[in-house]
Amino acid sequence: MTYASLVSQPQRETPQDSVLQRANLLLGAFGPRHRYLTLSSIVMRTGLPKSTVHRTAQQMTELGWMVYEEGKYSLGTRIFELAGHSSMRHELREAAIPFMEDLYEATHINVHLGVRRDLEVLYVEKISGHDKITELSQVGGRMPLYCTGIGKTLLAFSPETVTADVIANGLTARTQATITSPARLRRELQTIAANGVAFDREEASIGICCVAAPVYGVGRQVVAAISVTGRVQRNRLDRLAPAVMAAALGASRTLLGVNRPIGTRRTS
Repeated sequence: MTYASLVSQPQRETPQDSVLQRANLLLGAFGPRHRYLTLSSIVMRTGLPKSTVHRTAQQMTELGWMVYEEGKYSLGTRIFELAGHSSMRHELREAAIPFMEDLYEATHINVHLGVRRDLEVLYVEKISGHDKITELSQVGGRMPLYCTGIGKTLLAFSPETVTADVIANGLTARTQATITSPARLRRELQTIAANGVAFDREEASIGICCVAAPVYGVGRQVVAAISVTGRVQRNRLDRLAPAVMAAALGASRTLLGVNRPIGTRRTS
């Protein structure tokens, strides 16, 4: 699941639980659809005892990690200040944003930059068009690897063990178009690795299509992917692919240095 799993019974706190582990659980309770949470909601979403959540939340509020207003908690500005110092986001953003802006000017639909975090896509940058489509793709949001354009791109160039983990975790159908067959998903990933472009044909959300291409870093490893996402007719996807691939290539060259080779082989 994208955020902290719901549990029916709060888990008993153990001596091994650290302050950082508890704080991480509290942060994980928030998401695009859960920006404001009551104390009871955080207890339910983390499985921690109410007294522990209250004590930890108070400490995090004092540090600026969380804000408490009108009976509800939300993420504090300190979280975003620290995120802004992330070398990954800074370097990727510096390399990708000029090409993302060009891509937006050429398509006038949403442009995303995402990286893989475990079995999900983490969106690290976004340029929104007039149609913001889904808030799940906001910066800091996460989506599954197997049914999104960026996700399938990252999965196609990840070690085979990652694909195995994704399949073992379950290919839940989000729409009728979602790929739920392991064999079909593997064939799709082989095609993506060979062609350097991925398509999401309403697989994550009805009416939403996506085209994505890989961004390479040091060692010819795929470190991110760029996509355009919107209410696009399926027969238009192929026409968008060259522009997306060009943007991803430009970002890759900036990260690597113009004279370094850029490969398309899948790692094993």
